[in-house]
Amino acid sequence: MRTIFSKVKLKGRQIFLLSLLILFAAVAEMMLPSLLAQMINSGVANFSQRTIFLLAAVMAGVTALACTVNFLSLRIAARISTDFSAGLRGQVFEKVQSFSAAELDKFGTASLITRSTSDITNIQNFLTMFLRIGILAPMMAIAGLIFSSATGGQVSSVLTVAIPVLLVGCGIVILFASRYSIKLRQKLDRINQLFLETLEGIRVIRAFHKQKTEILRFGQANSDYAATAMTSGRITSLLLPVINVIFGVTTAAVLGIGAHYIETGAMEVGSLVANSQYISMVLMSVMMLALVIMMFPTAYACAGRIAEVLETETSIQDGSFSLQKRPFRSTVEFRHVTFAYPGAAEPILKDISFETHPGEITAIIGGTGRGKSSILKLIPRLYDPLFGDVLIDGVNAKEYALDELRSLIGYVPQKNVLFSGDIASNLNFGKQDGMEQDWRRAASIACAEEFILKKEDGYHDRIAQGGTNLSGGQRQRIAIARAVMKNPEIYLFDDSFSALDMKTDQALRKNLKAAMGNATAIMVAQRVSTILDADRILVVDDGRIVGQGTHKELLDTCPLYREIAEIQLGKEAV
Repeated sequence: MRTIFSKVKLKGRQIFLLSLLILFAAVAEMMLPSLLAQMINSGVANFSQRTIFLLAAVMAGVTALACTVNFLSLRIAARISTDFSAGLRGQVFEKVQSFSAAELDKFGTASLITRSTSDITNIQNFLTMFLRIGILAPMMAIAGLIFSSATGGQVSSVLTVAIPVLLVGCGIVILFASRYSIKLRQKLDRINQLFLETLEGIRVIRAFHKQKTEILRFGQANSDYAATAMTSGRITSLLLPVINVIFGVTTAAVLGIGAHYIETGAMEVGSLVANSQYISMVLMSVMMLALVIMMFPTAYACAGRIAEVLETETSIQDGSFSLQKRPFRSTVEFRHVTFAYPGAAEPILKDISFETHPGEITAIIGGTGRGKSSILKLIPRLYDPLFGDVLIDGVNAKEYALDELRSLIGYVPQKNVLFSGDIASNLNFGKQDGMEQDWRRAASIACAEEFILKKEDGYHDRIAQGGTNLSGGQRQRIAIARAVMKNPEIYLFDDSFSALDMKTDQALRKNLKAAMGNATAIMVAQRVSTILDADRILVVDDGRIVGQGTHKELLDTCPLYREIAEIQLGKEAV
C-alpha cells in the first residue's frame, strides 16, 4: 500500500472536506434517537400531539439533511477513489513502457492486463468503501457508545461483551478468507492468459480443429478459479450469520435488562428505545467496519501485485553520452557478445563479433532458432548482452540515453505490429509530423503505394487492431514503410521480406538500397535469394558465426551456407 500511495497522492482538501461532511452526517444521525426518546417521554407519555408533531418535523428535517450530506460525501469519496485509480493506472502504464523485454517476459501480458484493470478496480472499490465507511464507522461507534452510556446507564454494559465477540467472530472469518485473495488473483491471471492466447491463435486453433481441446483447457482453469472462489465465498458467507446471531442476542439482552430498569423506575421507555438504537448503531458501525476490513486482504493483495510492477527497475538503464559526440556514423559493431534470455539454460548467442559500415547491407542467415533475431534485439537494447559489447557508431550502446539510441534505428520486427487507426497514423509512428508526401515516398520505397491507393480512403483507410484486415505481405510493407518514414541511420529487418513474392522482394530491396544512402542495414533472412546482393553475409549456427563474407565467398568457404543455397536455389544455380 505504501508504494502505491507514494506514487499517487490523495488530495488533502478533498479528504478534509469529506471528513467534515461525514462528521456532520454522524452528528445528525446521532440526534435522531435522542429526539425519538423526547417524543416518547414528553409527547406520547403526556399525550401532547403538539410535541409529537414538532419533534417529528425536526426529525424529518434532520433525516433529510443527513441524507443530503451522505449523498455529497459519497460523491466526493467516489471522485477521490476514481481519480486515484486513474492516476495509478497511468503510473502502471508509464512504468510498463519503460520495461525491457526481460521485464515484460517476467510478468507476462495477461498478468499485466489483470494488474492494470481488475487489480486497480479492486483497490478503487476498497478506497471508496474506506473513505465512506472507514471514516464514518469509527465516528458512529464512538458517538454511539457515549450516547448509549449517557441514556442507558447499565444497559450499555451489554456492549462490553457484544463488541469483542463481534470483532473476534469477524476477525476469524476474515483471516481465513484472506488466504484465498492472492490465489484468486493468480488463477485469474491464468484465465486471462488462456483467453488472450486463444484470441491471438484462433485461426490456428480452427485450422487444426482444436476447439474442443482449448475449451477443455480453458474449462479446467475456469473450474479451478471457480473452486477457489467458491471456497472463499463459503468462508465469507459465515460472516452474516455470525453478525445476525450477535445482533439478536444483544438486542434480547438490551430489552431484557431495560425492561427490568423500567419496572424499577430507573429508566423511561423513551430512553430504552433510544438506547437500543444507539446500541444498534454501534454494532452496525462495527459490522460495516468489519466489511471494510474484509475487503482489505483482496485490496492488499492487489496493491502488492501493482507495487511489484511499480518497484521493478528495468534492467536497461539510460546512459548520458551525447549523439553529437559520436566518432562515427551508421556503424554497428559486436565485440565477443554472449547473450542468454532470462531463465534460459544456456546462451542463445556465443562470442559473436562482426562490424557493419555506412551504406552497406549486412545479412544474417542460418537455421531456425539459431540466434539470428536475437542479434537484432541487442542493437536497440531490447535486451543487454551477458558478456561483450555492442557498439553503435563506435560507442558502447549502454552509454546512450535509450531515446537517443533508438532515434537512430528503424526496426521492423519479425512479428509485424500495426495499431488500430488508419494507414497514415501507423506510418507516422516513424515520423510524428509526417505529411502525405512523406507517406507516398515511404510507401513507394516499400512497394506499398499500389495497394494503398486502391483502398477506398487511401492513406486514411482503416486498419483493424493488429492489422487483421490486411494480408501478411501488406502488413510487412506498411511496417517497412514505417521504418523508412523515420529516415534512420541504422535499419534492422527481422525476416521482414518473408511474406513478399520474389518480384516485390527484389523491387523493394532495390528501392531500399537507393533510398538508404549512408545508412547501414542489417537484415535477418530465411531466403538466400533475398540476400544475394548483400555486402556482407553472416552465417549463424548454434549461436555462433560460422561464416562471413559475400555470397560467392561463402559458397567456397562455408559448407553450411552452400548447403542452404543448394537446397533453396538448386545445385545448378550454385
